[in-house]
Amino acid sequence: MNKKKFLKFLIGVMLLGAFLMMVYGANQDSATMDEKAHIPAGFAYLKFKDYRLNPEHPPLAKDIAALPLMLFKLNFPLNSSSWQKDVNGQWEVGDLFLYQSGNNADKIIFWARFGLIILTLICALFIYKWAKELLGETWGLLPFFLFLFSPQVLAHGHYVTTDIAATFGFLLCFYFFLKFLEKQTSKNLIFAGLSFGISQLFKFTCAFAIPILFLVLLYFVKKYHLGFKGFISTFIGLILIFLIGYFLVYLFYLFHTWNYPIQKNYSDTKIILRSFAGGEDPHLLTCKKWQGNLLRQSRCLAEIDLLMTKNRYLRPLGHYLLGLLMAFQRSQGGNTGYFMGEVSSSGWWYYFPLVFLIKEPIPSLILIFISLILLIKILFFKRKPIFESKNHLPSLHQFLMLSFVILYWTYSVHSPLNIGIRHILPTVPFIYILSAGCLKQWIKPSIKIFPKNLILKAIVIGFREIKFHFKLLLLFVLLIWYLAETIYIFPHFIAYFNQFAGGPKNGYKYVVDSNLDWGQDLKRLKNYVEKNNIQKIAVDYFGGGNPRYYLKEKYLPWWSSKGKPKGYFALSLTFLQGAKGKLHPGQKRSPENEYRWLKNPYQPLDLIGYSIFIYKF
Repeated sequence: MNKKKFLKFLIGVMLLGAFLMMVYGANQDSATMDEKAHIPAGFAYLKFKDYRLNPEHPPLAKDIAALPLMLFKLNFPLNSSSWQKDVNGQWEVGDLFLYQSGNNADKIIFWARFGLIILTLICALFIYKWAKELLGETWGLLPFFLFLFSPQVLAHGHYVTTDIAATFGFLLCFYFFLKFLEKQTSKNLIFAGLSFGISQLFKFTCAFAIPILFLVLLYFVKKYHLGFKGFISTFIGLILIFLIGYFLVYLFYLFHTWNYPIQKNYSDTKIILRSFAGGEDPHLLTCKKWQGNLLRQSRCLAEIDLLMTKNRYLRPLGHYLLGLLMAFQRSQGGNTGYFMGEVSSSGWWYYFPLVFLIKEPIPSLILIFISLILLIKILFFKRKPIFESKNHLPSLHQFLMLSFVILYWTYSVHSPLNIGIRHILPTVPFIYILSAGCLKQWIKPSIKIFPKNLILKAIVIGFREIKFHFKLLLLFVLLIWYLAETIYIFPHFIAYFNQFAGGPKNGYKYVVDSNLDWGQDLKRLKNYVEKNNIQKIAVDYFGGGNPRYYLKEKYLPWWSSKGKPKGYFALSLTFLQGAKGKLHPGQKRSPENEYRWLKNPYQPLDLIGYSIFIYKF
């Protein structure tokens, strides 16, 4: 078997391994919190061409999830008040569709996840394609392997969420934009435009690509001395890319809002944006003159959105703008969460750095740390590109990746929305590719000039070979360790914490929500109840599942203010830590909601899949 065939075989084996692990996880895990909204929304988009559910996220990831569901005969709660009257009644419709309409919830959830699993594998292959062009066939495997077997990727890669989709969107957008800069042809322009449009249809976070593209354009013009004429030509190309991309967005939203009644669309939009940027502005003053601060001035966008929503031709773009404004409002408003013993809605600037340090496997942290030292050395002392490829613009790739990682992390650090490491997943492929580029330069033999004396030459060559093989051995050991971490946590990928945090059993002491407890263990709770022949169990559950659907008459809904139950009690760790964490100034919580009757909250009878404590009173 030659090298090329062996590499293809190796890639196939790795893809198959990751696929099987995600499929098994998709079958074992119950619905996570966001899936309860995303799955029925995607089904409604394709089945009814109606976008009243979950407008705060673009449609494409949900469409991919819903495609397999079109093959089944499913009941949808079209006659429910949640669908007909509620404004974005996504949670109620989700519960009705999955658990109260006579459908097989597990079948729906599994097949909805299947499309996102395939998308995750395609994303990994695209990383290999890009890395191979920059680093060669062999070294391109390193970022491919690290991404494909990352516990966080395997976790969110088999859920119906937008995080892996956003990751793929950024990759696609940046890759084809660089192709356009390298060779400014009509073909590359169209591909860059379509890729930009696809990225915007995956997640609103992908709008962050716009300033990055402008920044890379400026660097490109300056680096290669294109002058004013070259700047204008390239700038026009970028504007055309945006126009092509947003035309694609328009077509998608046109299809998805086709049967969404205009009056319902308008009234829903008006209610959703009622409090946006200080409230309504019926006289459009925010569009006519300066209001004293930028936040209030942004109310003009909401008023423009309302005008667009009333126009049948502009309505698709209006609905897109609605989602963008909702995403902006949520990112600014934050979300009440738990972190290292504290509860806050304003976030912590050190949240993402620390969560990354305890959620990323130690072997990859070591590789990233070595690469960071090498990167500083290369950039500030050797002043040369990390990538040594056939591509004639390696430094452009390097600049884009570094800029994106630094600016995206800077934005994330300042964001009050601290509910999961998944929000920085889009930067992970670029971190891995950059690390692989540094490691390639580090490992290759550095001594190229030898002394003329044969003895000294032999010593120098021997030293070089020992050093070279030691580095290779270290890399091999770290990769084996990395894979072992993933196999160890299988299939509880979302609950992965490294040894710095004391492993997955201690992860709840640091963070919860989508880092650990997102509702994925409800089916495992059902199995526990059946195995132990429990006739009645009180449950305070956080997630997208429905305890009554799985536990039936054995389920007793419970919460803190009801006091201590008799018999068995199951408590989601997100609710436990939210009730026990120290409040930041401005946060309020009733004493009766603090589970004060749990005298030993960290000494339960049992633990279900790392996210649900079992007590017996």
